[in-house]
Amino acid sequence: MQFRIEHETRFHYDAPIFESVMELRMQPRTDASQRCLAFDVTIEPEARAYRYSDALGNTVHHFNVPSRHESLMVRAVSLVEVADASPPSRGSADDWAALDALRDSPDHWDWLHPSHFARPGEALEKFAAEMKVARRGDPRSTLEALHDSISRAIRYERGSTRVDSPIEECLAQRKGVCQDFAHVFIALARQMGIPTRYVSGHLVQVTADGAVASEGATHAWAESFVPGAGWVGFDSSNRQPAGAGHIRVAIGRDYADVPPTRGMFRGDARTELSVRVTATRDAGNRTTPMQAQRSGAHA
Repeated sequence: MQFRIEHETRFHYDAPIFESVMELRMQPRTDASQRCLAFDVTIEPEARAYRYSDALGNTVHHFNVPSRHESLMVRAVSLVEVADASPPSRGSADDWAALDALRDSPDHWDWLHPSHFARPGEALEKFAAEMKVARRGDPRSTLEALHDSISRAIRYERGSTRVDSPIEECLAQRKGVCQDFAHVFIALARQMGIPTRYVSGHLVQVTADGAVASEGATHAWAESFVPGAGWVGFDSSNRQPAGAGHIRVAIGRDYADVPPTRGMFRGDARTELSVRVTATRDAGNRTTPMQAQRSGAHA
């Protein structure tokens, strides 16, 4: 199945600014579950985007607008082919020994230790005790129980936190957005010795009549490493496992590693940000716009 995804971000300034420098993480990854067949980025005012791959294999585009401007628009268009996700195999108690052997592995170091937004604290410890978070028979069953506990205990509410909110805010009010769900899941899974990482991307779903729908703009979820199954995705904010509709754009330790846009400008102005994502099934002509108006780009 192929999807065409248009991701448009607009920055509006309340006074003229004189230079913008920005990097983008908007190009979907190519891996075993999906292929990015085409990608194009348009910038207004016009600028040339340069590309490189970061240490985690994410594609990063960066550009500079040196002229005076009062708004900035970035439009990224992707064509992505996704494969049907097969359910991971069930695990066994022996998988815990395999995970424990990874504790000192450089390949999994970042996924096992605290990071900026996924770190231990008193609020997290109280939540873990309340949810009775602990290793169970095998890692896969443990992760499914954790996913279920977070999904039931925390309510999704758009705009209830900010992109820079610590997990303590989400845990205190028991509501948050997708990145909060992911950060809580990541922090608790790592405490149990399970390598876990943050994924930014898009959630698209094909309905019975062939339309493409989504619950928000860009999206975020978590992936954990399970012996014998590889990386398994958990979308706790939607109470579902990550599947073919979860289009992966970037992976990182947490949101701080993979914001869709990151930059700075020269001038004295306040910024208003708007984000719009449209997904279209490439084989048809049905389109559903998905919009978000918030600071940052994750739903």
